[in-house]
Amino acid sequence: MATLATADWAHVDLSEYPRMRVPAPGPRSRELHERCTRYFKGLSGQVKLFPVVFESGRGCTLVDVDGNRYIDFSSGIYVTTLGHCHPKITEAVRHYAGTLMNCHDFTTEVKTRLMEKMAEILPGDLTGYQLYDSGTTAVEAGMRVLRAATGRNEMLSCFYDFHGKTYGAVSLAHIRSQVYGRVRAPGMHMVPRPDTYRPVWSKPDGSIDTDAYLRFYEEYLDKGTVGDVAGFVLEPIQGWGGSIIPPDDFFPKLRQLCDRHKILLMADEVLTGMGRTGKWLCMEHWNTQPDIVSLGKGFGNGFPVTAVAVREPFKESFEKISASSSYGGNPMACAAAMASIEVIEEENLLERALHLEKIAMQRMARMKDEHPIIGDVRGKGCLFGIELVKDRATKEPFDKAGERVYQRAFAKGLAWIPAGHILRMSPPIVMEDEVMLKGLDLIDEAIGETERELAHGG
Repeated sequence: MATLATADWAHVDLSEYPRMRVPAPGPRSRELHERCTRYFKGLSGQVKLFPVVFESGRGCTLVDVDGNRYIDFSSGIYVTTLGHCHPKITEAVRHYAGTLMNCHDFTTEVKTRLMEKMAEILPGDLTGYQLYDSGTTAVEAGMRVLRAATGRNEMLSCFYDFHGKTYGAVSLAHIRSQVYGRVRAPGMHMVPRPDTYRPVWSKPDGSIDTDAYLRFYEEYLDKGTVGDVAGFVLEPIQGWGGSIIPPDDFFPKLRQLCDRHKILLMADEVLTGMGRTGKWLCMEHWNTQPDIVSLGKGFGNGFPVTAVAVREPFKESFEKISASSSYGGNPMACAAAMASIEVIEEENLLERALHLEKIAMQRMARMKDEHPIIGDVRGKGCLFGIELVKDRATKEPFDKAGERVYQRAFAKGLAWIPAGHILRMSPPIVMEDEVMLKGLDLIDEAIGETERELAHGG
């Protein structure tokens, strides 16, 4: 078993990274971005705020077309959990790209090995699987399994969760768009979820009152639904919502509520699963067994492969839903997922993610002590959030500061994720300690500069 030291291939020379040869976005980035966006539309917020054009990546680093070198604190938004171009994963995909690219859902040797490995590593009796090519598709399939397994139709989900961009997935989430007629799909219900920094219900001492949330769910099931709820679908940790981590007693109590009402519990682990938080599944942190799990993003470390995992009593429901897909489970995808799992095991990366959590949280705690605009810092494994506020007493969100900090740190050579007033970070779990601390130093500098600028009316 490997030690907690990072593999040699992912070593970063901090005398070379970050290094900004020209102010970013540089001239070549601006030219290519302008040419591309004449045709390519619907960009993410992070690209609009900082339209750099990347050329290559290795391990925890990126290089843009102007030669600027960055430390990667995004992982392609939670995707390249094991860093860019890991040699083993690259070779696995290359092999099947030259051997067998697709054979629909026929069995292959690599798919067989992947199924057996998933049954070995996933907790409990999550032993039924289907493979897809996007997180949204996996979530939609998971909902179909919920309905097939229970014979019910309604769904519960939570405020500020994110589950994808098709109609069903959007109806689970906090997204408004005219293209959906401004109407959720029938039978889709949303409820608040515990946020320890911004609780809806709190105890007299100010701490979060988890039981109040559960009492509300009980009341809502009775009064807000028609008694036809198939599943409760939610992210273990909210990503788009700002790296929101629930209190430790939430999921065990939610599991009990679901069992009482014969509702299945679906964990959308597209973002949090496969090592990102230091466990194969984030739900393992709370010793809670979901009935259905959606996996994606880091599952194939950048190759588009996702999955739905279902507990033993419900896995035959796949036979009722026309579960197969054109691209799901193709040999390249299975090879990428299999190699990613092997890398996590061989390089002891679950422990490494937890180690990185400790040093990052210590550093961010010091940042909070030093910067008045930091209201909260949080993290689990290599998934972090820093919440910026105008006033710690009122907790008023500071969106303007969030935008400025994001752009300033990016200009210093940190590729990462904006989320309004919440700064989100998802560095690869192969990152070296010194690189993690260097990235946080860049954020620290950017926050300090932003505080001074805004204090002077900037």
